[in-house]
Amino acid sequence: MLRYCDDLARQRLYRTRAARDAAVLAIGFAGALRRSEICGLRLADIDFMEPHGVLVHIRRSKTDQTGEGQTVAIPDGDLIQPVKRMRAWLDVSGITSGPLLQTLRRGGAIRGRKMDPSDIARIVKRYAEAVGLDPSEYSGHSLRAGFVTSAAIHRARLDKIMEVTRHTSPRTVLRYIRQANAFEDHAGAAFL
Repeated sequence: MLRYCDDLARQRLYRTRAARDAAVLAIGFAGALRRSEICGLRLADIDFMEPHGVLVHIRRSKTDQTGEGQTVAIPDGDLIQPVKRMRAWLDVSGITSGPLLQTLRRGGAIRGRKMDPSDIARIVKRYAEAVGLDPSEYSGHSLRAGFVTSAAIHRARLDKIMEVTRHTSPRTVLRYIRQANAFEDHAGAAFL
């Protein structure tokens, strides 16, 4: 999906939209963010911590209804490159304050309004379909669920996964992990 965004960004007409969408996909996935958390981000919530990555301050979330805030560390990485993609979005958009990820007019001009959670789902589905995946199998939640599943596949510790996802109960996280590891060390692997 990100490669598709990169290809789109090479076309002047789609450059702004592709940069924004790549930032949405990369930051949403790397931070295991909920759709509402992605939309609620403001530029002031991002602290670039060179050379490590960014600290993203989540002002309010499903598990933080009182608005105490939570912080998620997002390293840049070599594959997803969320920090690089966020910087590219900021460079293209020229945003200096306000909502981090904003709605766009048809021609790609920034509207100055934050995105709606339904926009995140549409972006995920649009790019899933563009790369040949069944869009009905993907949603805005796929970014968060995908992080947990990918972390489990790569043998991340449960406590470290929960540090990023900010889940308060291991039970919820373990549901994702069981799905990711369903065939690993299967009891019947040696004889089926």
